[in-house]
Amino acid sequence: MKSFTLGAAFVAFSAASLSGATINVFAAASLTDSLKQIAIPYEKQTGDKVVFNFGASSFLARQIEEGAPADIFFSADEAKMDGLEGKALIVKETRKSRLSNSLVIVVATDKGAVIRGPKDLTSDKVKRLALAEPKTVPAGIYAKEYLQKQNLWPAVEKKVVPTENVRAALSAVEAGNAEAGIVYKTDAAISKKVKIAYEVAAGDSPAISYPMAVLKEAKDPNAARRFLKHLESDEAGRIFEKFGFIVRK
Repeated sequence: MKSFTLGAAFVAFSAASLSGATINVFAAASLTDSLKQIAIPYEKQTGDKVVFNFGASSFLARQIEEGAPADIFFSADEAKMDGLEGKALIVKETRKSRLSNSLVIVVATDKGAVIRGPKDLTSDKVKRLALAEPKTVPAGIYAKEYLQKQNLWPAVEKKVVPTENVRAALSAVEAGNAEAGIVYKTDAAISKKVKIAYEVAAGDSPAISYPMAVLKEAKDPNAARRFLKHLESDEAGRIFEKFGFIVRK
């Protein structure tokens, strides 16, 4: 009887494991560390598996439009989500702006350029300025908007080293391929090779918004909604805040 009970328990456990859903989340590169940490306990509690595809929101949106198997989209700006909504690719009622962020100017920690304010980006001490691609990638678009607002874009445009996403802009400064970069504060916080030279004041920054939504072609809509609900929880909110995000209730 004992061996039967243990066998039955093993079969039940195996069935439960096999029944867990796989949730494909397409998320902005700046969310990499926070979402990975949020997913670990969630997977243990639910038996579901969360698979992430991190990258520039513009690239991820294009993948979704081309039919990539995604269940949730977590963008770094509203425009990319607007594009998918306009093509009826998201479940509109699940859309929510969950986070905000702030922009910072970073330089190398070791012997980095001395930057006291945005005007210093126009000086000779900054020959290359790393930005996520300012034509398409949210972090780069935000940075360009800020520099235009400061009337500095014409003076720095030729210095810009456009990168695939915000993490790549950070890496360019870390590697010495650019004297300065503009990234999210949350990205600067994870690197020991760069330091924040200047933090853009909230009043000077573009409105930064991270919306998330379930996609209409989600393979398991219920599982996707459950994880989205978890991302709205206080538990997830505390992790986002730990990584420096501004959490919207």
